[in-house]
Amino acid sequence: MDTVFCPIDAYFADEISALLQPPPSAQAQAISLSHSLVQNYAYILPREVFNFFPFCKTQEYFDQLITTRGCTGLKVKQNGAHGKGVYADADFREGDLVLKDQMLAGSQHSANKIDCLVCSFCFRFIGTIEVQIGRKLYLQDLGVAANNECDRQTLAHIPKKTCQINSSDSEDDSYVKDPTSMEECASTSSKYGTPLPKEIVESLMTGELVLPYSKQFPLPSVISCLGGCREAFYCSQLCAEADWDLFHSLLCTGARSKSSDKEALLKFLQHANETNDIFLLAAKSTKSDLLLANFVDFLLQVVSFTILKYRKLKASYPEDQGKCTAGNCDLSLLSEAWKPVSMGYKIRWWECIALPDDVDSCDEAAFRMQIKELAFTSLQLLKAAIFDKECEPLFSLEIYGHIIGMFELNNLDLVVASPVEDYFLYIDDLPQSEKKEAERVTRPVLDALGDDYSICCQGTAFFPLQSCMNHSCHPNARAFKREEDRDGQATIVALRSISKGEEVTISYIDEDLPCEERQAMLADYGFRCRCQKCLEEEP
Repeated sequence: MDTVFCPIDAYFADEISALLQPPPSAQAQAISLSHSLVQNYAYILPREVFNFFPFCKTQEYFDQLITTRGCTGLKVKQNGAHGKGVYADADFREGDLVLKDQMLAGSQHSANKIDCLVCSFCFRFIGTIEVQIGRKLYLQDLGVAANNECDRQTLAHIPKKTCQINSSDSEDDSYVKDPTSMEECASTSSKYGTPLPKEIVESLMTGELVLPYSKQFPLPSVISCLGGCREAFYCSQLCAEADWDLFHSLLCTGARSKSSDKEALLKFLQHANETNDIFLLAAKSTKSDLLLANFVDFLLQVVSFTILKYRKLKASYPEDQGKCTAGNCDLSLLSEAWKPVSMGYKIRWWECIALPDDVDSCDEAAFRMQIKELAFTSLQLLKAAIFDKECEPLFSLEIYGHIIGMFELNNLDLVVASPVEDYFLYIDDLPQSEKKEAERVTRPVLDALGDDYSICCQGTAFFPLQSCMNHSCHPNARAFKREEDRDGQATIVALRSISKGEEVTISYIDEDLPCEERQAMLADYGFRCRCQKCLEEEP
């Protein structure tokens, strides 16, 4: 594992070590100043002095995070056995909402972008029912299979007027004037269905064709990217601005992008696609089945987020303006910008990924080296695309590997239910006479969509509070989307009563599997479960 050499790792060894230092354990509470004292007198303490109290800052970070989530019934505490954990600060009943957690970073699966047009920041469905359907049929007609890697250029070919839809523009519920022309297109449902005429698909995308009762399912209007790219769309100006400020301004390929080299950024993404098969093999573990694109998106968002936050912090401390020189960053500012990432459990990606079933144990070292070499090549392309000299430690192989390793160990499925499925279920539940009339229009559309008409938005994300929840094979909570949960936030609900002071646990795996299989799967996370269920079932 030592044949790959990254100069940045050697030059910034101390800075990288400081960034990768995990949050302090419970023993760190034994400091000379109490948390309350630091809070009360922080205004007179220099920033450098305040940085000597990492545990206080760690606890304060999670307390503030819980407050912003509106989850007053939770507390993140240090746990000697498991690092940190989430504990109930109030009583919960079975079915109660325990947590709604906003992601730090996440991405929609590339192939899923064909099926679902969602906000690039909060992952709500956008446009109209007609746009959702028409866009998918349009891409299918271009020959882009929903189970293949999404081609960015293909997606960019969608007519621009599709992205200007306002779901409340039309006043009536009228639909195609000659329903017999639609009936003639009807066919038996199949995986991809029988294509509709091109003009009908286009009329769905442009809003000229309004499906019956679709106004019962209003969606936010489509807002374009502030930088002018054709790859990111939003449900509101607020989401567009938030994504721009936090991530996208450095990752945009549009005319107003702040990327230092848009061509280099495209090369980085092209490398991800070209080496996708290798990374897909690496990702085929018992925990996940992620494409390289998911790792790449997460990496890009984390690095961009940290750089942009660093720049904002630097601007807010004018006394530090001359402090950063070539090859030397303000580590205190970089650490503060990195803080949300520092809280996650991390290990090098090429060390924590599970060995694929078709790789023999004698070839394990070669396999992991191959992944490390690919990561290094990818890193060089990333450096060319969004490099910032003052944040140079972020472009080390150590940081790269730990970021993706954190995502590999802590990612949670991102799922948002499809309003298209809701729409067709609504049509199916209409009184017979109304249903028959509506289906003269909707049946050919449903047949054209085929078996995949109900596909939801799917992706993966890292959630800062949810990732602090420890595993149990007999959990008291789980990730579960309720009917009203229509965005990309993680939703955790109680499986049974949880008493104040009790740790909130979830299962990382299928807890119904036999004990031996559960332990084998959990080994990929680096621990052996000692919950009550495992202790009782062990031979």
